[in-house]
Amino acid sequence: MIPLTLSSLRAAYAAGLSPTEVVAQVFEKIALVEDPGIFLTLFDQAEVAQAAQALGPYDPDRPLWGVPFAVKDNIDVAGAVTTAACPGFAYTAEHDAFVVEKLRAAGALLIGKTNLDQFATGLVGVRTPYGAPKNAVDPEIVPGGSSGGSAVAVGHGIVSFALGTDTAGSGRVPAALNNIVGLKPSLGSLSATGLVPACRTLDTISVFALTVEDAYAAFQAAAGYDAADSYSRRLPAPDLAAAPDGVVIGVPSPDSRKFFGDTVQAASFADTLDRLQAAGATLREVDFAPLYAVADMLYDGAWVAERYAAIETLMTERPDDVFPVTRQIIGAAEQLSAVDAFKGMYRLKDLIRQAEPSLDGLDMLCVPTIPTFYTAAALAADPIGPNSNLGVYTNFVNLMDMCGIAVPTPARSDVRPGGVTFLAPAGQDAQLAAFAMGIAGAGDRSLGATGWARPAPPKLPQAAADTIDVAVCGAHMAGLPLNPDLTGRGAQLVDAGETAPDYAFYALPGAGARVKVEVWRMPQAQFGSFMATIPQPLGIGTLTLSDGRQVKGFLCEAIATQGAEDISDLADWRAYMAR
Repeated sequence: MIPLTLSSLRAAYAAGLSPTEVVAQVFEKIALVEDPGIFLTLFDQAEVAQAAQALGPYDPDRPLWGVPFAVKDNIDVAGAVTTAACPGFAYTAEHDAFVVEKLRAAGALLIGKTNLDQFATGLVGVRTPYGAPKNAVDPEIVPGGSSGGSAVAVGHGIVSFALGTDTAGSGRVPAALNNIVGLKPSLGSLSATGLVPACRTLDTISVFALTVEDAYAAFQAAAGYDAADSYSRRLPAPDLAAAPDGVVIGVPSPDSRKFFGDTVQAASFADTLDRLQAAGATLREVDFAPLYAVADMLYDGAWVAERYAAIETLMTERPDDVFPVTRQIIGAAEQLSAVDAFKGMYRLKDLIRQAEPSLDGLDMLCVPTIPTFYTAAALAADPIGPNSNLGVYTNFVNLMDMCGIAVPTPARSDVRPGGVTFLAPAGQDAQLAAFAMGIAGAGDRSLGATGWARPAPPKLPQAAADTIDVAVCGAHMAGLPLNPDLTGRGAQLVDAGETAPDYAFYALPGAGARVKVEVWRMPQAQFGSFMATIPQPLGIGTLTLSDGRQVKGFLCEAIATQGAEDISDLADWRAYMAR
């Protein structure tokens, strides 16, 4: 069997391998694994082979040509049943989910739909009436959830990548438990059209793969703005470039680390921190108490009520159709009021504000993906406690609008998988992935449970020295009237984020805001002609972004703010136009 990494497949296809042969390998592997808990819908081999034949001659311009993948069964596939692991909820989808359509257009071959914790409520992977999948690395350990089937399929090498979802860590915890990569994108970068919601304000489709570069390639192919999804955002998904040197990484301070008595996991994390320092990173210890407080809110108040809203009809009319532990968790919303929900939202904002000073100046965070391991037997004895513990380093992420990537590290001293997660503000998916490749390539480690050797990571290009990064915050943003002034000069969107919190936006003197910006990379030779298009009272100066970087960007003469509308409370030009 050939390794199903993208680099291996591309080389084999270029040498003449047929995608129908890869399809045959996929189904042979499914038979060898003998785990009926992985797939809830497995497409007919002849049907998938026909789709492979329909691809035609090898086309390297289609980035996922002939690449087998699977999707979690809360994501729609046209003509297939979507269950969300609840037989009483099941329906036949009329259309592919937005991301599935994009992946197929990129040449990927869909194999089937995978098992999950019912309604994506859980981090353990065993809350399913269909029988839980078995962990690919060690069948005694829980597979992780809620995207357990997708992670196990990738861990066994059945498919090259699989889609999961992530609301509380469901795209990261199963990755750690199955020795694979889990990419949790920025909220809104992957469309949720065709996704059964858990918490719609926090949900994102996620990607599992055997390597960082494969996970990012699938993410990049699936990413895109979707006007039909009101939570979709125009966020960049640029090609990977070499990670910058000298990054500053926040890590939990020793007294705020949680391992629940697992000294082996604590030692594994300490080893990773040593590797980061040896690679030139600066580590800054952060008190994680405010982040843990944010994490605790995910299954409290507003967000439990949001889960209830997603399946309200089922909970009120057919509650017995809901898995008992799932019903117990979501049913807590019946005791909550709208007042409770608003109090929860206010407390969340307060906690995030408390955490901000300790996060300022950091390029990213590095945390253990999971604090410890739990067996299936432990979950049978206590279905709630271990699940909560698995989320201590994941639950706060979506609530704080961060992106993340969970990567394997060398095996622990007891041979269980090692793993950490890198986190950053929304829009920095490419920077995180580029950096994570280095740590994922450290030490001696095989891919998942396949025994396949890890391929050499690709050499990523350095950002060209003859370019200038320009931050824009108004009509020059993507899709707006003045954007051609950038694109017509060869500028490319490379990032999205915020300024530091000391700027005003069409503001009166004394106001301060974090202003939403897009960062466009422009050839230096074009910068002068771009400057010539900027009318008085605007000008170009040096802006400081929230992550400490300094880039060129728009400034305004102070006199022009007299009588101007203060929109620092919005701090977002698109929000201002919508208003």
